[in-house]
Amino acid sequence: MNRKSFSFVAILVFLCLLLIGCSMQPQKKPDTQPSPTPPQQAAEQNEPAITVFMHETGEKKTMKMEDYIAGVVAGEMKNDWPVEALAAQAIIARTFTLEAIETKGGVPERGTQASTDIKEFQAYDAKAVNDNVRKAVEMTRGMIMTYQGKPTKSWFHASAGGITATAKEGLNYRDAEPPYILSVQSPDELAPDDVKNWTIVFPKEDIINALAKLGKKVSDISSVEISQKGPSGRATILMINKQVEVSGPDFRVALDSTKLKSMLLDKIIVGEEGVTFAGKGYGHGVGMSQWGANRMAKDGKKPEEIVSHYFKDITIEKRWN
Repeated sequence: MNRKSFSFVAILVFLCLLLIGCSMQPQKKPDTQPSPTPPQQAAEQNEPAITVFMHETGEKKTMKMEDYIAGVVAGEMKNDWPVEALAAQAIIARTFTLEAIETKGGVPERGTQASTDIKEFQAYDAKAVNDNVRKAVEMTRGMIMTYQGKPTKSWFHASAGGITATAKEGLNYRDAEPPYILSVQSPDELAPDDVKNWTIVFPKEDIINALAKLGKKVSDISSVEISQKGPSGRATILMINKQVEVSGPDFRVALDSTKLKSMLLDKIIVGEEGVTFAGKGYGHGVGMSQWGANRMAKDGKKPEEIVSHYFKDITIEKRWN
């Protein structure tokens, strides 16, 4: 091989080696910004705005979720209570709202996602929102209770009378008992005396009218007895005149749930003047007791600890920042 041929071959080999080396080098990515967050994830990270039916004026109003939750907390609990108790109520209210939106679209009959009418949704009192409420809402911002990834039912009541109820027991709940709702002890000793123990007398006519609302027709009241109790001891079935059965929770609502404060009854007496009920607690007894939350907050419990006491095996998730 002459010198020219050798030089030509050497150049070819050099070029081949150069090309092979370049192809084996790792490719350098261009300088770019991080990939954008997928839309669903981005939506979960941002506080949502919701539409609320303002039942006092009849208007539909759009507001930030946390502003709405503050109004609910102020409407459902005393705004001078311990901030941790208010914060537990905020988790409850936020969970209630999201569960309702996800399962039925909020308040479809109003065309909104929430309502300020307590009979339709939750209590709401924007005027009662103070720094205490704002702090409670902010410290639990975006936090809800979930079970297997879905928002839970988030029932609550004023006072459990020392022990909470299952959903079927306290509410005559028609669906399967939620696994996170159990009967648990509740520290309700700070409740007012007329909540801890109470007595009320109803005219027999009121009993007859309440039964009529439930499709039970009687002309007189000779006896009212507890036929069946639930796990917490609440009356689930009442027997009227030894022959007419009625659901305890349904009867309480039909009669007047603000007067017949609970179905955790100590005694029922039928007399000439009317029917006397004696019991303890205030409300259906399912989920979180507000007076129990008050006691736990004063004992130094965090909001997450309070709700986890009343709702078993739940997860606290932060849905937005």
